[in-house]
Amino acid sequence: MRVVLFYHSFVSDWNHGNAHFLRGIATELVSRGHAVAIYEPKDGWSRQNLLAEYGLAPLEQFHAAYPQLDSTEYDLANFDLDRALDGANLVLVHEWNDHELVRRVGEHRARAGGYTLLFHDTHHRALTDRAHMAAYDLRHYDGVLAYGRVIRDIYLQEGWTRRAWTWHEAADTRVFCPRPDLAREGDLVWIGNGGDEERTAELNEFLIEPARALGLRARVYGVRYPEPLRAALRDAQIDFAGWTPNFRVPQIFARFRVTIHIPRRPYVRALPGIPTIRPFEALACGIPLVSAPWDDVEGLFTPGADYWVARDGAEMQRHLRTLLNEPDTARALAEHGRRTLLARHTCAHRVDELLDIFTELTTANLGINALE
Repeated sequence: MRVVLFYHSFVSDWNHGNAHFLRGIATELVSRGHAVAIYEPKDGWSRQNLLAEYGLAPLEQFHAAYPQLDSTEYDLANFDLDRALDGANLVLVHEWNDHELVRRVGEHRARAGGYTLLFHDTHHRALTDRAHMAAYDLRHYDGVLAYGRVIRDIYLQEGWTRRAWTWHEAADTRVFCPRPDLAREGDLVWIGNGGDEERTAELNEFLIEPARALGLRARVYGVRYPEPLRAALRDAQIDFAGWTPNFRVPQIFARFRVTIHIPRRPYVRALPGIPTIRPFEALACGIPLVSAPWDDVEGLFTPGADYWVARDGAEMQRHLRTLLNEPDTARALAEHGRRTLLARHTCAHRVDELLDIFTELTTANLGINALE
């Protein structure tokens, strides 16, 4: 079938972790023989920031890493939706898109019909910025794919949609897998963005102070680190490496002995059950993982078996020391986490879920048409 995907950004993952999962879904659909068309605005903020800092080279590297995937840039002012949606069977519109695009796609569906239309939400703004999310016009959408139960429930409770499904993120295991051929360079690696003061205190407690206390060879990758935070990294002798293309993350994990997960504050306080993409990718790569607290209320993993949880900075320090000093323990933890990931949380699993939802909606719509 023909699948049309509207993403805020596909070729750029600068401060845009959702791109990781979206690429994996597109790759899986293509691998199953579906025709996939991807559209992104030419002036998207992630793309513009990447170009401003690094030029065209990252875009060229992306196309070399994903030769089977491509996207079409558009200018919303003169975007021909009739052409873009011609022959579509399934259409997904990601929530980082402009309100006008979301509305216009919905109006096209109401006018032209013939395809299943879903809105895809992978952010905490449904809780933290409800006015912004309520402004999306979803009247003509078949429903919402939400990456956590709490987000799904908000859409239903607020009346923003009639149907919603939980559709967690997952790892693209074509890209994210162990690389045992690479030599180790250090002890601890953290891959994640600073940004918006949503986890500055947490970074100090769970990363900087444990690394300093243990004298670890540590490295940090990410963007939007303000100077005071970068100064704290330097003071702890933690190497700050800046942005890296996400498809290079498996090679980075392979060069370090352990990684950590530090959720942003909104996820810890109000969005239980949503780990974001990083733990999925770490487990897929077979690196031991220690996480700052988050409540896995949806039972995605088994804390203590798939990864360890550090309730505070002191416990993070103890866990890191154990994993670094006991290779057999670290290996068992990494292997258990990878087995769980491969059994339940790959992009192939999520495409299966998506196609089940598509079948459900197609059957329901056929029934409605028959009654009419």
